[in-house]
Amino acid sequence: MQLSNIFSLFTLVAATSAVTVAYDQGYDDAGRSMTAVACSDGVNGLTTRYGWTTQGQIPRFPNIGAAAAVAGWNSAACGTCWKLTWNGRSVNVLAVDHAGAGFNIALSAMNTLTNGQAVALGRVDATATQVANAFLLAAAANTALAQFCEHQWEGRFAGRRADGARARQDVAPPPLDIQPLIINGPSSNRIDLIFFGDGYTEDEKDKFFADAMALAVDVTDGQTFADVVPLMNFWAGFSPSAESGVGVGGKPLDTVYGLYRDGTELRGVYYDKPEVAHAACDSTEACDYPILLGNDPLYGGLGGTFTVVTASPVNGPAVLRHELGHSIIDVGEEYEGGYAYFGVNSAQSPNSVPWKQWYTDPGSEPKIQRTNMPIQAYPWTLLNTTRKWSQKFTSAGTYDTYLLQFSVSGMTASSDLRVEVDGKDVGWEINPELGVDRYIYNMKIDSKLSPGEHELSFTLLNEEIQGTAQLCNLEILEYGVADEEFNFELKYHGIYPTFSDTNKTSYRPTNDFCTMRSIYSPNYCYACLEGLWLALLRPLSLIDNITQTALPDGSTNASLDLLPLAEFRKIPNPHQEAYTILWYGADENVVLEEWTNQTSAVFAPSVTEFGVEVRFSSEQIRVDGRGVLTQKERYVVA
Repeated sequence: MQLSNIFSLFTLVAATSAVTVAYDQGYDDAGRSMTAVACSDGVNGLTTRYGWTTQGQIPRFPNIGAAAAVAGWNSAACGTCWKLTWNGRSVNVLAVDHAGAGFNIALSAMNTLTNGQAVALGRVDATATQVANAFLLAAAANTALAQFCEHQWEGRFAGRRADGARARQDVAPPPLDIQPLIINGPSSNRIDLIFFGDGYTEDEKDKFFADAMALAVDVTDGQTFADVVPLMNFWAGFSPSAESGVGVGGKPLDTVYGLYRDGTELRGVYYDKPEVAHAACDSTEACDYPILLGNDPLYGGLGGTFTVVTASPVNGPAVLRHELGHSIIDVGEEYEGGYAYFGVNSAQSPNSVPWKQWYTDPGSEPKIQRTNMPIQAYPWTLLNTTRKWSQKFTSAGTYDTYLLQFSVSGMTASSDLRVEVDGKDVGWEINPELGVDRYIYNMKIDSKLSPGEHELSFTLLNEEIQGTAQLCNLEILEYGVADEEFNFELKYHGIYPTFSDTNKTSYRPTNDFCTMRSIYSPNYCYACLEGLWLALLRPLSLIDNITQTALPDGSTNASLDLLPLAEFRKIPNPHQEAYTILWYGADENVVLEEWTNQTSAVFAPSVTEFGVEVRFSSEQIRVDGRGVLTQKERYVVA
């Protein structure tokens, strides 16, 4: 079933209504069978449509619950998505059951809505807005892929040359004009990333190739992928769209892949035609990681099977490197307020940290850096000049400094907006490079919050931008005393708490060094970078080619071409790298010392087969649990 058909079942005119919201801990039970809720079997049942048999299989779990809109078993409202708002805080929940009135949701979800006050409050009066919710059930290998609510990351990449992005379907690929951008070797032994343009008309063909090249250069020129780029190729595939741009309000334009925004907010950009993207990827050997590039100058993206980015000059590269981290390294988030925390950059306990080899000061670990998040919200609200947006929060008053982080869009000048904490202007200034695009601002305040209640407020001062000026998200983080309780050193690797959308604590390697946390950072933390190396090397051969040449005396000269790393790099790398090369003759266990670390060896006429072992080492890789860095092969003399 195509996404457009499913999407039409759930798209309604957005209307906000007053509702009551309570909690039921039955919806927090990941192991509870779907047979316990109204939306199980039947034509409209979630088990029938998506194969979910337990609540924990729902990708947005535990943000689920019962809604009055679900009249009972097999209701057409099963699987609808609702944005619940209370005192400026919001949570999106999936309707899986019937409620007599209002909503009964998971305790975790209600804690998100009420900033941890669910048990104390019991029931609250809130507003509910049905929002677009799209589902796709992939035909290939019954792999469920989904784009839920305001989810920025839709799932793990299916794998190189595997079911998923390269799954064959009975859909013809669009006409493609494929051009090379950055090529470092044959596709048979490189990781190929290809940009597929969406929303570019025939007249905008040159713009597409320029946009794609700008993105490829930005993420490889001296940063992010610079160290691993010899393992990668970048391509661009153009297909003309009938309309220019990206759809909004949940409605795609007439474009090749149907990219669109869920609403007006600058966050996720989704695709309506995954089957066309599958076909495009499957039509070329240059497609290990497909990237859908939307012809739009503003912030947006998605990670997963198809990485989605836009042509935003500042945000495009930032989103690309972050989303490719999800797709290639297979890691979750590092920033606050998410729910997918896993991989080499995440620990659920300070005693089970997967990046111990990267500790800056191993002797002091495990030491949890002292920090706290007293407020976080995703208002996604249009600002106006008649009423400020504000929210109260409480501080324990035991921290030394704090950080105010927020993102806004639609601003034109620093005089457009006043940001205050407890009535004091914090001195916000616009990033002049952005124009009206969304930008995430970090304002370090070198003073402590006193114990008790505080207020954070945003006041729009420019009437001319009402209707476009938007407050997207915000949070405050408090820090312990510098050096003693919290290490602010950029590259310090230790144990830093991260707080999820349900205020659950996990841990990450650095404060703000990694792009998986700070989207404008051009770097991966050392744990993610090591993961990137191993993910890229795993499907490749260290040996690009081996050539045998018969010599006049009947002997054979065997010559290796290796991946262009270490001394074979075209552009020198400041990091220590080395190849070790061992040659073997007829006895596969006896090293021929005279040819050690040589890229060629000569074998006597009597030798009918030989072997070679290649080992790669890099100071950026300290743990190779799968033996990716060593390759041993045997060859028959030709």
